[in-house]
Amino acid sequence: MNKPSILLIEDDVVSAEMYKDYLNNEPINLIHLKTVAQSMAYLQKSVAVAVILLDLGLPDSNGMKILEYVKQQMLDIKVIVITMENSVEVVVEAMHYGAFDFIEKPIQKERLIIALRNALCNMSQSVDCHNFKTTRKQYHEIIGASLSMQTVYYRIDKIAKSNASVLITGETGTGKELCALAIHKESYRKNEPFITINCATIPKDLMESEIFGYVQGAFTGAIKNRQGAAHSANHGTLFLDEIGDMDIMLQSKLLRFIQEGTFYKLGKDIQEKVDIRFICATHRDLPSEIKINKFREDLYHRLNVIPINLPPLRERKQDILLLAQYFLQKYTEREQKKLQSFTKSAKKFLLEHEWNGNIRELQNTIERIVLLSDEQSITSDILLSNIGGESYISTNSKPQPISYSNQQIRPLEEVEKEAILEAIKFCHGNVVLAARLLKVSKATIYRRLNKWDIPHKLEDFLQLEHPDFKK
Repeated sequence: MNKPSILLIEDDVVSAEMYKDYLNNEPINLIHLKTVAQSMAYLQKSVAVAVILLDLGLPDSNGMKILEYVKQQMLDIKVIVITMENSVEVVVEAMHYGAFDFIEKPIQKERLIIALRNALCNMSQSVDCHNFKTTRKQYHEIIGASLSMQTVYYRIDKIAKSNASVLITGETGTGKELCALAIHKESYRKNEPFITINCATIPKDLMESEIFGYVQGAFTGAIKNRQGAAHSANHGTLFLDEIGDMDIMLQSKLLRFIQEGTFYKLGKDIQEKVDIRFICATHRDLPSEIKINKFREDLYHRLNVIPINLPPLRERKQDILLLAQYFLQKYTEREQKKLQSFTKSAKKFLLEHEWNGNIRELQNTIERIVLLSDEQSITSDILLSNIGGESYISTNSKPQPISYSNQQIRPLEEVEKEAILEAIKFCHGNVVLAARLLKVSKATIYRRLNKWDIPHKLEDFLQLEHPDFKK
């Protein structure tokens, strides 16, 4: 089979030679051009090109013209954009023209190779993908194509079939339970139970009985025997989520259980033995918890045989639009709604937002919009009104309190009008967000605007044409 042709468009000779060296062992035919004009002429010859590695900063014109040409001509070519610009606008524009991937300089060798392999294995032309280890956009129920997630997938592949304990760390909402489930599904225990206990949601007085179970009469309220998670997870996997919240008095019993595989039910002096794979997760910094005597160091080392850290969403921006589209499709299918896509401004908003709640915040936002909106596309205004004011508004730009000159007291309606109009102006015309900040319903604001004969279309607010906004 012929090697696929890769077109490298890069005017910097040093960078081009470095990329060639990175890709030296890949089964490809690499062609190097330096300008937009050369590249356009080459493509117009109908030369079969599989992938373009495109630097946007070219000497004779903006490299975006190549992307635009590929889209207009509907060429079956994957374009990987390379640029020095760390700009959301550039990313959105490149994606608008159909860029397959986006790499920021300086480029790491592994990042470039993975991006190229992924592009080749996703093209519709007949390419032998067995020569490539493709980038995965989904791994069981985990969504993500970024390099950091490829590292996570690779690590799971390597350790899943082991019986060693795994400790998954990461901020709240990064997908630790999905990671644990993926490990289980890749293991020899995949057909056995996967039992989850969230240590942060169960009162410490009940945690021991939840894990080990109890017999009738073991304590007040124990009216019948109950099997615990340890028994239920036998031959399978026990996932202890938020292990950092477990009471330190119980940690010694958990350590013994993990080391020996044996336990006692509450109220019973007969030892039971089970075969369990342990996976734990936490959003806490356990070494710091050890220093303040909130977590046992011996338990930490017993759990941390195989560490996996999940990056926050703000560090894997490449996955944001992929995740957003996945959740949009999931919830529109479930709710039978018309929403199909995100506008360009919405994509820009998604990429700029911090997502302090990580994937969970993004997921909840998309689900809420699908449930409440009857539009066909999600705009930035729809996102803003559903995402929560505090997470979007800069902490350095709070509305100023109303002040009175000469301590004069004005009519309440006048003060109310000023407060509402200032809030709307502050929120760039977003009535829903203004209502949230004022802690009133949006219907209240709309009634007041109608009463004062003030139009409440978004564009009117944004242009600030009404005389009340010109004060």
